[in-house]
Amino acid sequence: MSVIDDIRRLTPMQRNTFTACFLGWSLDAFDFFILIFCVSAIASEFHTQVVAVTKAIFYTLALRPVGAFLFGMMADRFGRRPTLMVNIIAFSVLELASAFAPSLHVFLILRALFGIAMGGEWGVGAALAFETLPKEGRGFFSGLLQEGYVVGYLLAAILYGTLFTHVGWRGMFMIGALPALLVIHIRTKVDESPAWQSGRGAKQRPEAVLKGTYAHLGIFLFLVLLMFGFNSFSHGTQDLYPTFLEKNHGFSPATIGLVAIVYNIGALLGGITFGAWSEKIGRKRAIIFAALCTIPMIPLWAFSHSAQMLALGGFCMQFMVQGAWGVIPAHLNELSPPSVRATFPGFAYQLGNLAASKNAVLQASFAQNHYGGQYAPVLAWTVVIVAILVTITTLAGKEAGGADLSATR
Repeated sequence: MSVIDDIRRLTPMQRNTFTACFLGWSLDAFDFFILIFCVSAIASEFHTQVVAVTKAIFYTLALRPVGAFLFGMMADRFGRRPTLMVNIIAFSVLELASAFAPSLHVFLILRALFGIAMGGEWGVGAALAFETLPKEGRGFFSGLLQEGYVVGYLLAAILYGTLFTHVGWRGMFMIGALPALLVIHIRTKVDESPAWQSGRGAKQRPEAVLKGTYAHLGIFLFLVLLMFGFNSFSHGTQDLYPTFLEKNHGFSPATIGLVAIVYNIGALLGGITFGAWSEKIGRKRAIIFAALCTIPMIPLWAFSHSAQMLALGGFCMQFMVQGAWGVIPAHLNELSPPSVRATFPGFAYQLGNLAASKNAVLQASFAQNHYGGQYAPVLAWTVVIVAILVTITTLAGKEAGGADLSATR
């Protein structure tokens, strides 16, 4: 069955639901990556070093598990749809507030709160999507949904490359409040998850969610470790790459934006390709193949000198990194217990994020203290170590491709 057939099989409501979940994740990531492109500008305005501003990245990532748990419990008790709307409004308002931060201290607090809101979107959106979609073609839709994250990065890159010199970092954060408009689409075009409605998930209370998670503690801890590896993979290759291009190569915002657009196109294609391929070769094989293929890409990606070659290296690297990631939404939901599906995978995802949240700070500090501000060696070693970790962890885990996600009990 082709990808086109998988798409045609969807009902209008299924298409609307998937579109809303995809856009929710895309715009959430868009708001996050605006910060990534503006690290140097924010540091200049607040008269501090880049390392101090990267703490904002750390706080955002570190608080995401709180949001995953809180919004996940809301979704298991009150429904996926209303929780998703509240979540999108929350991260949009906090993005706007960040534009008016009068000091670095206030900015860091706002980014921490933004992290709570950002942490809730993935688990709730993925649960709503996969409980609504048919299991046929789940791998393709997994890859496409996850790459909403890349689309957000791509949108941020386009915005940075075209408007940054005109609006500055504060203007970019103001534009980042626009995702709130997505709530109108969800309110008018999206229904509640059929699985949640049939299972009456509204009866789930916090203690029941905790009990359901504890009852499956082994798989939960495994998923946390797996997501630590995956988040180290994505953030370790993305968060400081624009800074690397600016500080070590002296590229302009327009050039950095173009390079980022190229490697995000690679990421988008990789996630969809490997997500769909996982339907044929299995989730684990697809992840492992993509992870190991990042290692040969390192010389082109980290040690090239021209913008063209760095863009090509970025394309190849992110094709593989996000290729592995494209399998994750389906893989985590298939491995999660039905009664806590909105909480379990998202909470594990964001706890993994917490464990990896110091990544940008450590990379920046290591480059500054040991390599004279050169980021290439640090980026290279990050890929080698994390690719091996992801491979070993994935090999040790289970697989449940094609699991029934139509129930919440």
